[in-house]
Amino acid sequence: ISRVFKKTSGNGTIALYLGKRDFVDNVDSVEIVEGVVKVDPSGLNNRKVYVYLACAFRYGSDDLDVIGLTFRRDIWLHRIQVYPPTGGSEAKSPMMESLLKKVGEQGHAFSFQMPPNLPCSVSLQPGLNDSGKACGVDFEIKAYIANAPDNPDEVIQKKDTCRLMIRKIQFAPANNKAGAKADLSKQFMMSDKPVHLEASLEKEVYYHGDPITVKVQINNETNKTVKKIKISVNQLTSVVLYSSDTYVKEVCAQEFGETVNAISTFEKSFQVTPLLANNKEKRGLAVDGRLKDQDTNLFSFIYCQFDVVVELPVTLMSPKPAGEFCIL
Repeated sequence: ISRVFKKTSGNGTIALYLGKRDFVDNVDSVEIVEGVVKVDPSGLNNRKVYVYLACAFRYGSDDLDVIGLTFRRDIWLHRIQVYPPTGGSEAKSPMMESLLKKVGEQGHAFSFQMPPNLPCSVSLQPGLNDSGKACGVDFEIKAYIANAPDNPDEVIQKKDTCRLMIRKIQFAPANNKAGAKADLSKQFMMSDKPVHLEASLEKEVYYHGDPITVKVQINNETNKTVKKIKISVNQLTSVVLYSSDTYVKEVCAQEFGETVNAISTFEKSFQVTPLLANNKEKRGLAVDGRLKDQDTNLFSFIYCQFDVVVELPVTLMSPKPAGEFCIL
């Protein structure tokens, strides 16, 4: 472990330790979430220590929370008792052994297995004047002191809790498939012949920051001149938890000055590069979930569109790190 993440409760009785905060979703399975809670029994007053992992969807900012009503809904939650221990010892991973060695005799291990059907961490980019936590899907590990694991009548004070946010992430697959292809014929007034547009992508998945190459073929059978070619990249975000809203945000658009004369053909490849850095002020844009103020990327699905409109799905993802994944 190159770094240990730690959060201590306000009263100092419990402390939460993690060896990493990013957990990889491999589509059919998710990395096991492991950690250790350090417990000082002298501060418990005959109470117990629990820890839970929750996946939640926040659909309103903190300043909208009123009368105890929060704009946050748990998608999945699992909790366990860590002190006093309730079962036998399980096989421990090297990371768990390292954390226990660091924490000492007061350390108590826990682990969670997330189901593979949970969404990955994602945030909706707030506006310039928005405050509080961003809307989106997040994951939280929370340790707390209580008499019962989930008693709605028991008031758990903030000083008896400690929490750390984690991320569920995906990397691009090792094998990249061929990209999408689309074509369209369109007829114009005062012309009895159509213009035919075909567009295709080299591959299905592109890494964040890499240019997207679009091959364009035009067969202009009309008596009109095609004066420009425009390629735009749009992000589609569907929010289905509380409604069936779908948002379309343009993240990149570029015009090219090539012309296609009447009764002629054209073929050329163009490149466009969608970047979050060019879209920092767009409210509601979906970005990969972030921890604190670290850099992030556009969330991993967008599509290309042309004015004589054909649409091509394209996926933006991060490459899987080579070799062992090092937590910095």
